[in-house]
Amino acid sequence: MFVANHISWTDIHALNSMVPVRFIAKAEIKTWPVFGYLVQRANALFIDRNKRHDAGRIVDAVVLSLEAGDNLCFFPEGTTTDGTEMKPFKSSLIEAAILARATIQPIAIRYPGPNNSINTAMAYAGETTMIESMQNILQQKYPLVELHFLAPIKLADLTAADQDRRLLTRHIQQMIAQKLAL
Repeated sequence: MFVANHISWTDIHALNSMVPVRFIAKAEIKTWPVFGYLVQRANALFIDRNKRHDAGRIVDAVVLSLEAGDNLCFFPEGTTTDGTEMKPFKSSLIEAAILARATIQPIAIRYPGPNNSINTAMAYAGETTMIESMQNILQQKYPLVELHFLAPIKLADLTAADQDRRLLTRHIQQMIAQKLAL
């Protein structure tokens, strides 16, 4: 299971360029023009975040997918940021990795700008529309993305106490935040 911070829709393409993954996405994406179709064709698992009970269904689906050998990725912030901060990570889907005894691969995503600053123009966050985001990205001469694959967490190597989903989620968030100096 790949777990990463989330800045832009381009995160998905960057990650898929390194390793083929199925994404866990919010259900609303299904209705987006073009992107909705592409995400559905990429075999994403969709979660309806407006229905509290849907978390149980998606955890079960993720466990089955991981046990079948799929590479899954999700963004536990549940939203995007401009890259200068991280939102608190939600822990429910980490439970699926624990149940499947999967290896968790934390990934720190960063879009560097000049002088190693943070390129906030790459973000699809806040009130930015998809069209504005695409325009911002297309106006850049040489946009870059950094994918930092951090030390994998092998659940089989952890004690039962270390397999608490909330503690494990906080640990993953701290690893990513430390790498990004946030």
